[in-house]
Amino acid sequence: MPSNLRRLTPLLLLIASPLCLSANGVRTVNPNDGIYKMPPPELQAIVDAPRGPNFKLGPQRKTALLMSLPGLPGIAEVAQPELRLAGLRINPRTRAASQFEFGNGLSILDVATGKTIAVSGLPKNPRIADTAWSPDEQWVAFSCWVEGGVELWLLDVKKARVHRLIADKLNATTNPGFEWSAGSEQLFVHLLPLRQKPLPPTPYIPDGPNTLETKGGKITQNRTYPDMLRTPADSALLDWELQTQLGFVNTKGELHRLGSILTLSKAQVSPDGKMILTTQLRRPYSTMLPMERFGQIIELWDRQGKKIKTVAERPMRERLPTGSDAVQQGPRDFGWRTDKPATLYWLEAQAGGDPEVNAKVRDLLVQQPAPFDAPPQKLMELAWRFSSVQWGNDGLALVTESWWKTRDTRTWRIHPGVADAKPELLFSRKTEDQYANQGNPVVELNQFGVPALKTTPDEKAIFLAGVGASPEGDRPFLDRYDLTTKQSVHLFRSQAPYYEHVVGLLNDKGSSVITSRESSDERPNYFVRELTGNEAPRALTNFATPLPQLKGIKKQQIRYARADGVELSATLYLPAGYEPKRDGPRPMLMWAYPREFKTADAAAQVSGSAYKYNRIAYNSPMVMLARGYTVLDGPGMPIIGEGKKEPNDTYIEQLKMDAEAAVDEVVRLGVADRHRIAIGGHSYGAFMTANLLAHTRLFRAGIARSGAYNRTLTPFGFQSEDRNFWQAEKVYQDMSPFNFANQIKDPLLMIHGEQDNNTGTFPLQSERMYQALQGLGAVTRLVMLPNESHSYRARESIMQMLWEQDRWLDMYVKNAKPEVGGREDSNR
Repeated sequence: MPSNLRRLTPLLLLIASPLCLSANGVRTVNPNDGIYKMPPPELQAIVDAPRGPNFKLGPQRKTALLMSLPGLPGIAEVAQPELRLAGLRINPRTRAASQFEFGNGLSILDVATGKTIAVSGLPKNPRIADTAWSPDEQWVAFSCWVEGGVELWLLDVKKARVHRLIADKLNATTNPGFEWSAGSEQLFVHLLPLRQKPLPPTPYIPDGPNTLETKGGKITQNRTYPDMLRTPADSALLDWELQTQLGFVNTKGELHRLGSILTLSKAQVSPDGKMILTTQLRRPYSTMLPMERFGQIIELWDRQGKKIKTVAERPMRERLPTGSDAVQQGPRDFGWRTDKPATLYWLEAQAGGDPEVNAKVRDLLVQQPAPFDAPPQKLMELAWRFSSVQWGNDGLALVTESWWKTRDTRTWRIHPGVADAKPELLFSRKTEDQYANQGNPVVELNQFGVPALKTTPDEKAIFLAGVGASPEGDRPFLDRYDLTTKQSVHLFRSQAPYYEHVVGLLNDKGSSVITSRESSDERPNYFVRELTGNEAPRALTNFATPLPQLKGIKKQQIRYARADGVELSATLYLPAGYEPKRDGPRPMLMWAYPREFKTADAAAQVSGSAYKYNRIAYNSPMVMLARGYTVLDGPGMPIIGEGKKEPNDTYIEQLKMDAEAAVDEVVRLGVADRHRIAIGGHSYGAFMTANLLAHTRLFRAGIARSGAYNRTLTPFGFQSEDRNFWQAEKVYQDMSPFNFANQIKDPLLMIHGEQDNNTGTFPLQSERMYQALQGLGAVTRLVMLPNESHSYRARESIMQMLWEQDRWLDMYVKNAKPEVGGREDSNR
């Protein structure tokens, strides 16, 4: 679609159906297209429902910050200028990463009394972006977007009053632009330069062509990244936007700028606040790779801005080995140990970072304490690829490694301050085995004000919190894990009819906690819960249900099996007041997202909970409950490749089995009319939708949002497929619904953001699929949403999306005419 045509209309709607043919058969343009539509009132109410405040518990667990949220932004805000440079999206008016959700008010909640105090001193119509509690819980720093920049503000918790801390603007292009440093008296800030040279002009007349060239060599593969640099002018603009001067500001507003102006991608202050690790970009830049893969210079500074040493110079990561476990050779992932004043750690890839090379050691974890004049110390050799590290003290750190190819992961205990101490294995499982997930270690702010492992007072145990996946659904838990015996003891586990999870520990023993609790008809609220004795939980909040008119929706988890015996599950929603035996089957919307697994057992595991609050989000399929449809959300669509088999080698066959099993089950339950079921999905779910319409006649219509349909346009991998097109040509061809567009006989609605920023789902994917279907005479419609990304943000766009979906389902599902002679067989 020509870009100049996109600019002429606020909304471009392309349609090919009998409804838009003139008497002579010539396709016409609907005069109402190009104007935003409003869905029925019951769907509008869902979009405009009041939003509850964000809850952010303070580090001392005595106070919580409540941030109120306004309604969705309008298209006028979403359509403001935006720079798209090397994978970044930048608001040029504020020098900050593009953002469209802000708070518009603050309150303080006292945990002991449950009383809430509104905060005073905010500017008119504030746009609050990021917030950060001070370690002592006396202050909350936050950024406020204003015309011309991002300001740093400070909330005095005792006074419940805010003020602007400094007049200087923040540079928030790659991070919030501020963080607390070494306690609660000062903040480390990223500032706009005081006397920056003017923005480089974009030339109207090019100096010459933009060229790409390769000299050949080792095979490499890169995903199809959006928003890449194209011209030398783009490179100069990226430099200008990233130019930053670092500094410190205390709670009195006294600012100290330090060092020179940097083209900065990242800066990390040491826990004691005395040193800074900077990551600067290094030319030349790439037109095919995002900024994080550009060349880098990593330097160490003192707090006066004096360079201490160059830690590393990393070349552009243009050529990586193939495979999801591949990394660049050499040092990477530099950071500070959070339990030490100033000790660096990093990873060093072994075997060239190539997962195809047979090697006993894949990564080295090393450390180097200040003053950085001694050789680095090896902490651990990893047989798989490093995933994460969590620091506690010299006798305790947790290191997790994993290997994507086999879906293996394991966590070790190391003793970072003890020479020659051997790692101890704590946990080992398959990443897809959620029933065996032991949970995540609980962390708290330490003496430096940075996160570290939370231990019991005797340092013999840690705390683990997790979702608690089980055959009964998710049951969140809090455990105490003994580091000596390697055994867990349940301190808390969610019980029916609630879904409840721990958000904070109120004492060192873990016997007093704050939880978030919800049920199918009660929105989440916060409670103080004593885990010893029989004391009832004490409510901290009482947020009202935003959509009382939808109360009474029935939800249940259902289980069924596909033809080869693999167990599947889904969440079934029924409209309030609907009784299947009394009212008969209804038209249904199924909404799904395929996932790859290495074992059938993992694919059969249940996820979700029947006791979670029935959130009717505007972007979820549950909105159609308000229109009388039944909804099957998240029906299992596993694609399994056990052992050395790859899941996608039998993608279509397995997808058809998954869909057939879901359709048969809802028909058996009497909640869906077999001939009035629609299938839909977003992103990879849209890809699934087109494939099911191409290869079955199970569904009366489809809704595909922000999808990809031609896998040859993503030739170096997609989703979890890490083989390239030339290694698995048949897989790429067979999985592409574009290649089978001539087999799509049921109506397909496609919606796509014109500025999609997701890897692989370029708008061209939907445009070309529409052209194929239109040319083949199919019933289809393409809706391109201006200024929208992979997910849609503007109120007008959301209303249009719901109008489209409601209209499509009304025409082709709810009020579909019976087909003469019945529908064809479900399989082709």
